[in-house]
Amino acid sequence: MNHFVHLYLARPTVESRVGNLLGDFARGVNTRGLPEEVREGLDNHRAVDAFTDAHPEVMACKTRFSSQRRRFAGIALDILFDHYLLRHWDRFGHKDNELYISELYQDLEAGRELMPDQMRQVVRRMIDYDWFRAYQDLGNVGKAMDRVASRIRFPHHFHGVIEEIRPLDSELEHHFLAFFPDLIEFNRLRHN
Repeated sequence: MNHFVHLYLARPTVESRVGNLLGDFARGVNTRGLPEEVREGLDNHRAVDAFTDAHPEVMACKTRFSSQRRRFAGIALDILFDHYLLRHWDRFGHKDNELYISELYQDLEAGRELMPDQMRQVVRRMIDYDWFRAYQDLGNVGKAMDRVASRIRFPHHFHGVIEEIRPLDSELEHHFLAFFPDLIEFNRLRHN
């Protein structure tokens, strides 16, 4: 899962949202020194990733990518699933989309002191460039994937992956809609 989905699955507190996002930035972080709710969020991030990676619908999505890009299918799906959650906000959202995104950004701003430096920098760009509203457009999702591709330090074929996704969009969306309620239920049981 990518940033928006992890924040969606967090408890609605600054600490939980920071912790659920921290999973992508935790390398080298002394997790024992974190507040308990941040650690719980980090644990939730890791559990969500493990559940997602093992889910049959997600595994089916990965097989749809070409052999040159399959190695990066998980990265592409993480970002694409943020888009699908936003696309289906009327089904999965609990409040107005615009208000919710603004609330997420406010909580991330409030939690900056809990973040390692690299995460702080990414969150600054996330807010300044309004990633979550941008993710509502599939073309912007493709640009985000290309930015990820530009950071890969070895030869690859990940650039332009959105052109491979476009003809598969409805099929991948179908898999997401079959998978995501299971993830929500898994997350609900973890929080009870």
